[in-house]
Amino acid sequence: MRERYHSAKTLRMTLSRIFRYGIACGRAERDPAADVTEALTSAPSKPRAAITTADGLAGLLHAIEGYDGAKEVRIGLLLLIHLFCRPGELRHMEWVEIDTANKLWSIPAPKMKMRQPHTVPLSPQALALLRELRELTGTGKYSFPSIRSPLMPISENTLNAALRRLGYTKEEVCTHGFRSTASTLLNESGRFNPDAIEAQLAHRPPGSKVRGIYMRGEFFEERVQMMAWWSNYMDTLSGSTPKRSIHTVVRKD
Repeated sequence: MRERYHSAKTLRMTLSRIFRYGIACGRAERDPAADVTEALTSAPSKPRAAITTADGLAGLLHAIEGYDGAKEVRIGLLLLIHLFCRPGELRHMEWVEIDTANKLWSIPAPKMKMRQPHTVPLSPQALALLRELRELTGTGKYSFPSIRSPLMPISENTLNAALRRLGYTKEEVCTHGFRSTASTLLNESGRFNPDAIEAQLAHRPPGSKVRGIYMRGEFFEERVQMMAWWSNYMDTLSGSTPKRSIHTVVRKD
């Protein structure tokens, strides 16, 4: 069904190009294909699968620690949970963006969904994972280079394929769902301002771009504390008895 929505929009754009060419050549007076633009609906958005319970996250962490594939992939999965960034942001991470002295990962605007620069505080656990990763890929541009070419990052399917290898289905969890995991459990903890959580997720707040910039500055210190607490919380879960719990689908971003 999703492909039919896309095909309809593609066909309309192709017809519009033909009619616009005809107008330019004097063989058509208008573009009738433009009349159906508003009538074409988009494919219904499908919530991404995510784990939203502490027991479920503990089980996932235990599974990842036992991953027997490439070390970079195991580190990537763990970093995604620690940092709860978008998978594409992690895939395109470059070593020059990592400031170990100040414990920050600075993501430039072109790599962000909202096209605004974003800063991720790095917990001691995240820094330890990055040190381990640097020993494997630190001589290249990308932190997670493709096995085909060091000039390209890993594919978008690599980390999700690792989850399938661990026995998790796409209906149970996907890497983008790690953001919902963090959002749910951090909000349930009651320890942090919900706006600080949203700021760390790089969600644009209501209002102007100026408001967005202000929020990132306003909550930075709380975000530093929050990221440290989140990593410590995961350490606690990793030391618990692993369980497999029901998974739910949540956030659409």
